[in-house]
Amino acid sequence: MNPRELWDRYKRYLCVAERIGLRMDVSRMRFDDSILDRLAGPMSAALAAMQALERGAIANADERRMVGHYWSRAPQLAPDPAIRTAIEKSIASVKRFAADVHDGTVAPQRGDGFFVILLIGIGGSTLGAQLMCDCLGSLDDAMVVRFLDNTDPDGIDRVLSELNDGLEETLTVVVSKSGTTTETYNAVLETAAAYRRLGLDFAKHAVAVTSEGSALYRRALDEKWLKVFPMWDWVGGRTSAFSAAGLLPAALQGTDVDALLAGARECDIVTRGEVILQNQYQNPAALLAMMWYHAGSGRGERNMVVLPYRDRLCLLGRYLQQLVMESLGKEYDRAGSLVHQGLTVYGQKGTTDQHAFVQQLRDGRNDFFVTFIEVLTDRVTTSMRVGEEVTTGDYLSAFLHGTRSALHEKDRESITITLDALHASSLGALIALFERAVGLYAELINVNAYHQPGVEAGKQAAVQWIERQRAILACLRSRRGVGMTVEQVAVAIGRPDSTEEIYHILEHVAANPDHGIAKTKGANLFDGKYAAS
Repeated sequence: MNPRELWDRYKRYLCVAERIGLRMDVSRMRFDDSILDRLAGPMSAALAAMQALERGAIANADERRMVGHYWSRAPQLAPDPAIRTAIEKSIASVKRFAADVHDGTVAPQRGDGFFVILLIGIGGSTLGAQLMCDCLGSLDDAMVVRFLDNTDPDGIDRVLSELNDGLEETLTVVVSKSGTTTETYNAVLETAAAYRRLGLDFAKHAVAVTSEGSALYRRALDEKWLKVFPMWDWVGGRTSAFSAAGLLPAALQGTDVDALLAGARECDIVTRGEVILQNQYQNPAALLAMMWYHAGSGRGERNMVVLPYRDRLCLLGRYLQQLVMESLGKEYDRAGSLVHQGLTVYGQKGTTDQHAFVQQLRDGRNDFFVTFIEVLTDRVTTSMRVGEEVTTGDYLSAFLHGTRSALHEKDRESITITLDALHASSLGALIALFERAVGLYAELINVNAYHQPGVEAGKQAAVQWIERQRAILACLRSRRGVGMTVEQVAVAIGRPDSTEEIYHILEHVAANPDHGIAKTKGANLFDGKYAAS
C-alpha cells in the first residue's frame, strides 16, 4: 500500500475509547472486511456469553463455579447480595488496613512502623500485584515492596538477606487461595524461620489473603496473624489483580486503589458493547480478540510479541503470559474435541528489545504479530532537549513507530495500543482490556478459559517426584555407608522403569548437604555410587 492508502486504512480501523483514554490501531494487521464479517456473528455470541458470565452463569463446569472477577471492580453487578457485600467489605477493609499501617495503628513487634511489604505467593497470586506495584511505584511510596514467588532456595536467601534486620519493619503478606500451594508454603516456612532468628514473632508481622476455611486461613487464625483477607472461589488467580491479592499490596505501597478499580470498571463498560457503532469501532477488547483470531487462523498459529514502550510496563509481558497462555492453552475444547489451542506470548519492553530480538522479527521467521503499547504523555514535568528540538520521549516514540514501519515493510503484522497517560486508572483499564479480550477469544475458539488441568498435572507429577525421593533416601539410609549405582537403587525401590528420574534425584541430593548423601565417581558419569553417611 502507498502512504495514502495506509492513512485511509488507519482512519478506517482505528478504535477510539475516549472514556478510558485508549486507542487501538489494527491497520497494520493484514486482514480485510471479510474476516470481520465472518466473525461478526460469533463475536455477538461471545459478547452475549460474557454478559451471561457477569450475570452469574456457571463458567467453570469442572468445578461448578461462577467466574466473577468483573464484580471485584463493580460489586453492584454481583448476582447475589451476599457477594456484593463481601466485595464491598473487602475493598473497605483493604483501604482501612493500609491506612492503619501507614499511620502506625498497626505496628510491628519492635520498631515504629512497617515500611516494607514482603509479598509471598506464586503465579496469579503475585503477577498482578507485581505489575501494579512496579508500574505505579515511586520514591514517595509509603512502603517498599519485595516478592517471594518461587521455591528457589537461593532466591529466598537473596530476598531475605536484602531485608536482613529490616524484617523488624517488614509486613509479610501471604497470598494463596488454597493455602496448600507448595511454593508459597515453603517460602512461608523459610520466612517465619528468618523472623525467629531475629527473636521476632512471625504472626505479629503476617497477613493472609486466602479462602475461608483453607489451611492458610486456619493457620492465620490459630497463630493470631494481624489480618485475614478473603479470596473467593469465583476469582481465579490470573484474574485476581483487583481482589485483595492485588489491591492490598498496591494500597500498602500507597497506590490509589479506587482509581485502579475505576479504570477497570470503565473499561468493562466500554468493552461490553458491540464492535461497531455508527460505522466506528467502539469495543477494543472485541477487536483485539478478532485480530488474535485472524493472526493465528483461530488456532494460535502465530506468537504474540508484547512490546510496551515504557519502563513502567516492563512486567506487562510476563503478566500477559499467564493471563493469556493459562487461559487459552487447552488440549480439548468445551465439546471434548482435541484441539491443542493456545496463544504464545513473549516480549518485554521497547526500545530494549529492539537491541535483542527485533532483528529476527524483521528478517527471520514470520511466525508472530507484535502488540505495541504506546503512552503519549512522557512525564509530568517538561523534558529537557537532548538534541535540536528533540527529547528522550521523542526518541522513544520515534523508535516505536520506526520499528512498526520497519516490520510492516517486511509484511510483519502489528497492533498498537495507545494510552493517553500512564497512571492507576489507565493501568486498571489496560489490565481489564486484556482480561475481556481473553474471555471473548476463548468464546470464539470454544475453550474454557477458566480452568487449568495442565497446571494441576504438573503439581501432581511434582508430588510423585517428592515421594520417590523419600523412597530413595530411605533405601540408602537402610544401607548406610554402602554405595549404590543408579540402577541398583532403582531395582531396590522397585522402580526400574524410573531410572532416569532416580538419577536426577540422586544427582540433586548428592550436590547438597541437606540429606547426607555423597557420590563417589565411577568410570563415567553413570557408574558413580551414592551412599548415605
